[in-house]
Amino acid sequence: MSELDVSLGYFLAVVAFGAAFRVIFRKWPCLSFAAEFTTSFVLVACWLEVQTIIEIGEWAGGLGSDVTLTIRFVVLLTHGVICAGATGNPSLTLMNFLLLETPTLHTLLALAAQFLGAHLALIVAGYYWAMELNDMHIIKNLILRECSTALRVSLVQGVYSECVCAFIFYLIYLSLRCRSALIRVPFFAAVLTLLSHAASGYTSAFLNPSLAYGLTFYCPGFTFMEYSVVYCLGPIIGMTLALLLYMGHIPRIFAKNLLYSQKTHVQVPKGDGDKKKK
Repeated sequence: MSELDVSLGYFLAVVAFGAAFRVIFRKWPCLSFAAEFTTSFVLVACWLEVQTIIEIGEWAGGLGSDVTLTIRFVVLLTHGVICAGATGNPSLTLMNFLLLETPTLHTLLALAAQFLGAHLALIVAGYYWAMELNDMHIIKNLILRECSTALRVSLVQGVYSECVCAFIFYLIYLSLRCRSALIRVPFFAAVLTLLSHAASGYTSAFLNPSLAYGLTFYCPGFTFMEYSVVYCLGPIIGMTLALLLYMGHIPRIFAKNLLYSQKTHVQVPKGDGDKKKK
């Protein structure tokens, strides 16, 4: 088996599990928050293998940056199609809460499910790599036993990087969230791929606390709390600023529009207007 054939088989297995799990839980709408568990699991499990391909495949497997970028895009596109209706992203879940679209209890359960899914993905990926099905996994187990941190700048710069990238993405997300899925899903996948590539030397622009939890929170270099500040606080600040700029207020906190004035136009009935002219 070639390097990418093994990875492709892993991706298909993870996606098939996620799709089957979601079909089962559709029978119980009251457990809709459980879909967040599956969505987060699929994203983190696939992205862990993508990270391995990026770290090792480019210099050991002879894979070019164009290949790794394509793999990132395809993974994000597939995730968007398979897991439609669930976010798998605590920042997006909090945004829906701020938009008054989800109640408090559902939001808390969804957040817990997302981090549980990310943790399970971390465990499953560890067992998968231990099987050493290709040369990349052998090299990973021999040389890169400890993962390399995605945070390559100071905490302040890290928060700023995640905040700016999140602000850009969520502003685009809010502008296109009512468009057709045929437009939204590929466009969001492309934007996330470009942002991740552009910020690879800073924080990798995960824009997703549960994804960052699975990919870098356990890597040496920074403490768990420092990672939490960068990858939780940064995206949430960026998301909140994008929501405030787009809507002019945050519905969960402010009922009044703080940025944009809403002029009321009084329409005079045609009958009354004709009488006045006479």
